[in-house]
Amino acid sequence: MRNRKCWGNAGPSQQSSLALVETFRDLPTRLLADLEQRLITRSVCRGEVLVRQGDEADALYLVASGRFAVDFDGRRLAEVSSGSPIGEVAFFAHGKRTATVTALRDSIVLQLSRADFIALAEDQPAVLKPIAVTLARRLADIITLAGGERPLLSRPRTIALIGTSGTPVPDAFRKKLTYALSRIAKILVIDAGTLAELFPGESNFEAQAVTSWLNEQEARYDYILYFAQRGLTPFSRKAIRQADQVILVGRHQALLESKLSTLESFAFEIHPTSARRLVLLHKTHSSISGTSRWLDLRSVALHHHLVIDEDADYDRLARFINGKAIGFVACGGGALCAAHIGVFKAFHEAGIGFDIFGGASGGGAIAAAFAMGASPEDVSKRTADIFLNARALKKLTWPRYSLLDHTIFDRALKTNYGMIQIEDLWTGYFAVSTCLTSNALCLLVRGPVWQAVRATSSIPGLLPPLYHEDGRMLVDGSLLDNLPVKSMRLLKTGPNVAVNLRPETVHEDIVDYAALPSRGQMLMHFLNPLSWGRLPRAPSVASVLMRSLMVRRERLGDALGSEDLLITPPLPNDVGVMDWHRHAELSARAYDYTAKVIDGLRASGHPLFR
Repeated sequence: MRNRKCWGNAGPSQQSSLALVETFRDLPTRLLADLEQRLITRSVCRGEVLVRQGDEADALYLVASGRFAVDFDGRRLAEVSSGSPIGEVAFFAHGKRTATVTALRDSIVLQLSRADFIALAEDQPAVLKPIAVTLARRLADIITLAGGERPLLSRPRTIALIGTSGTPVPDAFRKKLTYALSRIAKILVIDAGTLAELFPGESNFEAQAVTSWLNEQEARYDYILYFAQRGLTPFSRKAIRQADQVILVGRHQALLESKLSTLESFAFEIHPTSARRLVLLHKTHSSISGTSRWLDLRSVALHHHLVIDEDADYDRLARFINGKAIGFVACGGGALCAAHIGVFKAFHEAGIGFDIFGGASGGGAIAAAFAMGASPEDVSKRTADIFLNARALKKLTWPRYSLLDHTIFDRALKTNYGMIQIEDLWTGYFAVSTCLTSNALCLLVRGPVWQAVRATSSIPGLLPPLYHEDGRMLVDGSLLDNLPVKSMRLLKTGPNVAVNLRPETVHEDIVDYAALPSRGQMLMHFLNPLSWGRLPRAPSVASVLMRSLMVRRERLGDALGSEDLLITPPLPNDVGVMDWHRHAELSARAYDYTAKVIDGLRASGHPLFR
């Protein structure tokens, strides 16, 4: 079998001891030695496919060093590391490969052919027992995953940190991030000096011994931080290939080069967008602008703003890396969304800070204000200004494009949210909108905040869609996902506080359908305002549309994880989705309810309050 090398030739005599492999570590020494004589040591480069779904299973592999992804029909089933077998299911069934296995970093495997295994098993039957145990465990894992009971949430174990535009990672950043992570996990920091000291005379760090040592450290530490050198040196290449995730570190005010550095370009070739973060460093917590310049050149999954000397900012970044960032997810519900203010206030007073906000419809508007740093009192004032003072959803227009004059709403949003961009917020934020162009949910993570709020709140019929410059036609996010917990999980893992609101109760017998007036009768009522009191009591157009958007609110089981906390404050039955004048009452009720919930959670030792 031909073997593509990603490091120097290790030589045929260099074998890895099977005593380090979990599957065989309890076998007698003589049997281990016999088995090792039949194994072929094979180097596998990061990104190389070891076995492909559908191929014949002609060999069994054991991971001596490294990490592999196991994918079935494009879906990640598992990740396997040192001590695990690969391809054993199909190998023992004499069938075809059931999954595709790809190296996640430079790795070393021990290959055993079918002919050699048959000969060994006939001579030494004891070798079958550990294989059978491992096989049974793997089959149980596959069945569990296929049943959807245990979703796989990947988290980086190895991280390469590189400077942007050819600049080095600042020493202050390195020290503070290392300290922040060391407070919550066991970490190892590796740089070029580390390997030069451990492996003197090794110039390109591609020897099998180097790769084995690096992979062995993963079993000893929670995280390994590789601080790359300034240029695309041999160590920088090795660090990037060994990493699960790459973090780009730059000074926000620095002048950008027109092109990426060769180091960044290499990292982008190795790592997909989902495995890239951007950290922008600032001198002080002042207003931010111009982040879009960085993101236009660098496609990343998430970016973070840090003050270079602010410990709290490093703690927040450490939570994102560690999969413990706390999210606040707000739902749609018209005027009922004022309850989010009380929920947030209760958690804020309890000492819980949120690392990222997101929401749909009115909840997206409330979440945006909190992401901008507004206090609960300020958000309440903004709510009153938009919906009571400006009467943003009260001004009718000629119903050619919508029932309401959208310019009133747009002006109120611009006044209260300004022209700040989402990417320039100190705290992460997203809103969801329904794209009628693609018939799909759209995640809004860039652009003016007010525009994202406008898009997620575009109630179909009441307001015209937000027509984006790229051709998208965006309407209310609640149409497809009224509580976007799943969207939050696209951006980060970890716990979320999700707020669910229910609309007012509608009794089946409150409306006499036959009494609804015709167009001519309505015209007569318009001409005689005194007759308005004789109109039948029925929900308004706005109320019906808002309630229609909230139909999907009960489908929460598929979205909520075990770490998530669902808050559903009880609200008065007589409050309608357009009763904005009762926003203060709703906020106060939600605050009282949430404060009591928090007291109970604290008493029970809930993880959020430990």
